Amino acid sequence: MEPQWDDLKIFLAVAREESLSGAGRILKIDPATVGRRVARLEEAFETPLFVKSSQGYALSAAGDRLLEHGEQVEQAMRAATEALAGTSEGLAGQIRIGAPDGCANYLLPQVCAQISASNPDLDIQIVALPRVVNLTRREADLAVAVSAPTAGRLLVQKITDYKLHLVASRQYLRHSSPLKTLEDLKGRPMIGYIPDMIFDTELDYLNELGVTRVALASNSISVQLKIAGTGAGLCMAHDFALSAHKRLRRVLTKELGLTRSFYLVRHQGDQRSERLNRFATQVSDGLRGEVARLEALA
Repeated sequence: MEPQWDDLKIFLAVAREESLSGAGRILKIDPATVGRRVARLEEAFETPLFVKSSQGYALSAAGDRLLEHGEQVEQAMRAATEALAGTSEGLAGQIRIGAPDGCANYLLPQVCAQISASNPDLDIQIVALPRVVNLTRREADLAVAVSAPTAGRLLVQKITDYKLHLVASRQYLRHSSPLKTLEDLKGRPMIGYIPDMIFDTELDYLNELGVTRVALASNSISVQLKIAGTGAGLCMAHDFALSAHKRLRRVLTKELGLTRSFYLVRHQGDQRSERLNRFATQVSDGLRGEVARLEALA
């Protein structure tokens, strides 16, 4: 029996979700049907594709080899669907983009709103996660990252640099001793990321200042900035976020400033998709322009 594309779709879903129930939710079919289709595919290939345990479904050696070929078929089917849909000027269908919460909160809403206005048949979904978006599991079609990944079959493109400075609320600055040098930071209450939830070393801003204690912490930069807005302490902030937090002011700008970068990350095979290529270009151009616009207001 020759394997069918529908069975390969189920195989990919189980590989990414590592469970029958998770794959069933994605595909909108019951887990028992997923299990039967996996068994049928294993019968067709005459080899186990998964190692089943109480923890879920892990790929066997044969399954791992099939994964690459299955993803190539998936990409080819997407390209064929796009080709048959014609060469309309506008983008259509659904595209999901993942990003860390700073980018997702302060940049992507404006950028994606502009793209949506020019492409009325396109559905854009923004996934804001306090961790790296898993493209292998197809959590998104493409992702914005704060460092360039080096593992996996990925296409990585630098989008732009962005700047960060230390900020405090006007209330805090009125009621505390003056901040004139880096030495004046000693003993000040600091706001930052939860240390054991920093998913990328590029986000470990306070470590560069030698800060050993974070008085108030969150895994979300937007929450950190709202805490800073109450006058509770000092926080490292993206310059592009400050126009949304009118109570905050940059401090020690000559003594302290950080530069970080955004990267656009995609599946390597997706570069054959004209639709995703066009969307990626529009997102990159939009983010580059939005960072420049908002930093000029800081």
